[in-house]
Amino acid sequence: MKLASLRDGTRDGELIVVSRDLTRAVTATSVAPSLQAALENWASAAPRLRKLYDELNAGRAAGAFTLDVRRLAAPLPRAYQWLDASAFTSHGDLMQKAFGHEPLPDRDTVPLMYQGGSDDFLGPCDDVPLPSEEDGIDFEGEVAVVVDDVPMGTPAGRAGEHIKLLMLVNDVSLRAFAPREMKTGFGFLQAKPASSFSPVAVTPDELGDAWRDFRVHLPLHVHWNGRWFGSPNAGMMTFGFHQLIAHAARTRNLRAGTIIGSGTVSNPDYRTVGSACIAELRGIEIVDSGQPRTPYMRFGDTVRIEMRDAQGRSIFGAIDQKIVRAPLPRGES
Repeated sequence: MKLASLRDGTRDGELIVVSRDLTRAVTATSVAPSLQAALENWASAAPRLRKLYDELNAGRAAGAFTLDVRRLAAPLPRAYQWLDASAFTSHGDLMQKAFGHEPLPDRDTVPLMYQGGSDDFLGPCDDVPLPSEEDGIDFEGEVAVVVDDVPMGTPAGRAGEHIKLLMLVNDVSLRAFAPREMKTGFGFLQAKPASSFSPVAVTPDELGDAWRDFRVHLPLHVHWNGRWFGSPNAGMMTFGFHQLIAHAARTRNLRAGTIIGSGTVSNPDYRTVGSACIAELRGIEIVDSGQPRTPYMRFGDTVRIEMRDAQGRSIFGAIDQKIVRAPLPRGES
């Protein structure tokens, strides 16, 4: 299935089912008012949503309409938790080499993960408002899963059963803040403004053979200002999503609608396949010549993040955004 949230003036949007080719949709409020509500009652909601999906793809869904992705919020416009990992050690290894970070002794056995802001996600075509170009504006192309209720202590061998949906992510980063925030030991705050998500969230079966060992074995295509930037394969995660879920649930329950991200998609052959964030390219430049040459984003820059199946068809739709100057608070000039 492919599910999305249509903006309707509420904080959670209106749940819709989207056709496999991303051209048509039908309202699913007869099943659940929002995607969050559907996830909280997934056992009963999923079969009814599947029926709508089948009818829509067969051209039999009453009330179907042409999909306009510009009207979509993030599939989950807000969530109880947004936990983002760094599951590609090739990315971490390059950053350590380029910036002189000390390697973590347990990097191959314990995932890195932080808790981001989850109350204000951006839609796939929303402008990204930010206060200053001096903050080191970067995009980060990622894959994420959405889970149902995961009990504390769930082992990796069972954690994959809780994956209900997958999405793409633009985890916007402000690199100027990151060094200090990492040194404090308290984690990211100002370095991580609102993240953005793909137009639709899909059930794992939509990925076919590309979904195996709880990884998505497909390239993630990233374009910056209309030019190709990278197509690293998302399947080369050191830790699968089942392991990331188990790590997150070791000391807490994860409630339905929790989102867990893969971190920046990265491959060891980044010089060939490109990258999914500017910081990685800058790291390569530092290793090669001692200093970065590529600047971070400026206001007016655009980024597009998309994943296609083996036949070249878009799976999640595209994140397609422009970086803009954030408006001043009312009363200030």
